[in-house]
Amino acid sequence: MSINIQNFIEENYSREDFSHLHWSGTFQEYVDLVIKNPHISRNSFQRVHDMIMSYGTSTYTEYKKEITRYHFFDDPIEDGKDAIFGIDVHLMKLVNFFKSAAQGYGTEKRVLLLHGPVGSAKSSISRLLKKGLEHYSRTDEGALYTYEWVDEEGSEILGGAKIFPSPMHEEPLKMIPLSVRKQFVDDLNKNHDGKYKIKIKGEVNPACRFIINEYMEKYDGDWNKVMKHIRVKRLLLSEKDRIGIGTFQPKDEKNQDSTELTGDINYRKIAIYGSDSDPRAFNFDGEFNIANRGIVEFIEMLKLDVAFLYDLLGASQEQSIKPKKFSQTDIDEVILGHTNEPEFRKLQSNEFMEALRDRTVKIDVPYITRLDQEIRIYKKDFNSNSIPHMHIAPHTLDMASMWAILTRLEEPKKADLTKLQKLKLYNGKTLPGYNEDNVKELRKEANREGLDGISPRYIQDKISNALVKNANAGCLNPFMIFNELESGLKHHALINSPEQLDHYREMLAVARQEYEDIVKNDVQKAISVDETAIQTLCANYIDNVKAYTQKEKIRNRYSGKLEDADERFMRSIEEKIDIPESRKDDFRREIMNYIGALAVEGKQFDYKMNERLHRALELKLFEDQKDSIKLTTIISNVVDKQTQEKIDVIKSRLMKNFDYCEICATDALNFVASIFAKGDSIKS
Repeated sequence: MSINIQNFIEENYSREDFSHLHWSGTFQEYVDLVIKNPHISRNSFQRVHDMIMSYGTSTYTEYKKEITRYHFFDDPIEDGKDAIFGIDVHLMKLVNFFKSAAQGYGTEKRVLLLHGPVGSAKSSISRLLKKGLEHYSRTDEGALYTYEWVDEEGSEILGGAKIFPSPMHEEPLKMIPLSVRKQFVDDLNKNHDGKYKIKIKGEVNPACRFIINEYMEKYDGDWNKVMKHIRVKRLLLSEKDRIGIGTFQPKDEKNQDSTELTGDINYRKIAIYGSDSDPRAFNFDGEFNIANRGIVEFIEMLKLDVAFLYDLLGASQEQSIKPKKFSQTDIDEVILGHTNEPEFRKLQSNEFMEALRDRTVKIDVPYITRLDQEIRIYKKDFNSNSIPHMHIAPHTLDMASMWAILTRLEEPKKADLTKLQKLKLYNGKTLPGYNEDNVKELRKEANREGLDGISPRYIQDKISNALVKNANAGCLNPFMIFNELESGLKHHALINSPEQLDHYREMLAVARQEYEDIVKNDVQKAISVDETAIQTLCANYIDNVKAYTQKEKIRNRYSGKLEDADERFMRSIEEKIDIPESRKDDFRREIMNYIGALAVEGKQFDYKMNERLHRALELKLFEDQKDSIKLTTIISNVVDKQTQEKIDVIKSRLMKNFDYCEICATDALNFVASIFAKGDSIKS
């Protein structure tokens, strides 16, 4: 195969797109664009909020409260690479922060601080916001513009250069003189009925201010002539090019100073301009400078030296910075930091940090406490596309997720509730005596839930290790994961005490037991998958319950005689789902009332409509059939042909209905057979 690169580029690369994204024009042409589309002059907070909303939303109800899911956090830009799962309530608070700031309600003067334990997606949220802004600036909806000075003759005012870009990528409308700015803005807003009024805030940077003054003097105050040296151009935000997106990470205190935030003198240019106080000889390339019009991220923000925090205070509250030797310089950017809990506690206890605390809006980013959402994290990374050479057995990722969440949950205060039951309630399951209000109360009373426990990062590392260690096995099963998770605990850097280690191991034992019940349930379903047999069993049970509740006789289908309802038969089913003798009458009446209500509506009863009865019937059928295939013989070396055929049927059902492969179906059957060999039984 060969590719003609010239033809390929001509067919797939659009020069028209390049021209569109690199538009340039006069100041007047830009004003005409603003009149046509006032949104191009939005500030950074408005742009971030609109960027998030541009991907749409959906709503769902949880604990009787409507939750909004912002599709932006599914990372549609890179097909879910940085998708955020399971913390929609906290993401709503984040978006509300941007919404308030976009309307100018005050939060635009605050530092946004993402706070949570390690591995809780703080960095992913930051990365997603930066990536989203980059992409949004390349769309027509997210277009924004800046300017550069142009002098074809190479003016001394520009240091002999023909082009002098705005060093902070500023909004071109800031060129409008302060004396006429209010009237200009009023005229722009007269026919503007959009959600944001056009505002021009602050003045241009010191270098451009100097150039304006020089040109004004040259043209004797003729502003229109000065504007002929202005060329407006499309601004494309880019973290790698350090345009509109900045990232700051604390380093060695001895090799770092605040000029990394606000810029420093360019000593080579002093020879050109003659003075270190000439703003044209200053590099406006600190993170605050280059992030103007966009977003600046502070990694592990609270590890910053105090000297940096002074700049941070002014940048947030006053929305200005103080470059060395120059006046306050206006900025327009989102200041986003993230930190972990120990660092935040240190901030709270430090009385010298009061000013920063007062200017900070904290958004908690906890670990996920809902099982189905945690599973999504690992399915995103470990699936048939990413590891085509190896099958992942059913429940493998579920069990790793279950253990992770068990370590994050607080012990229930109710004596009759276990952590595992609490996990299932959080995941939308129902338990007798618990409704949505009870579950909501459980969440409220657990103040630190999601702030402690095992991080997704640890789970991902151990799944990766298990895949490498068992590369030749052909299938990754839960036992491999359990072993890897447990062996890694001894060397886990975040386990601080023997008690914590014991607790994690205890939760691992709970997860193992749950898997044992689940895999037995899978085998049981594969054996009792015959729907005709279940329907027959159900019809027989309903006939007996009807006769019992209405105090009637039932005709024996073999002898033809009228007999009392078969109490032993009914109890053999009801006991499978732990209905005690004292509650049997209630359960039977409940079934008959439900059937009667369906009949009134013209509907026919189906055993699948009642989950508990369905489960009881399956267990009963399994109990009746398991001996016929002699499960315990599977683990022996000698299996007769007839039994082997039955085993093969069960395997094929496991593979067809439950996503097992040949390897893990065999493992599951052997495991369940070994349990029965010990005299154990299936649990409901």
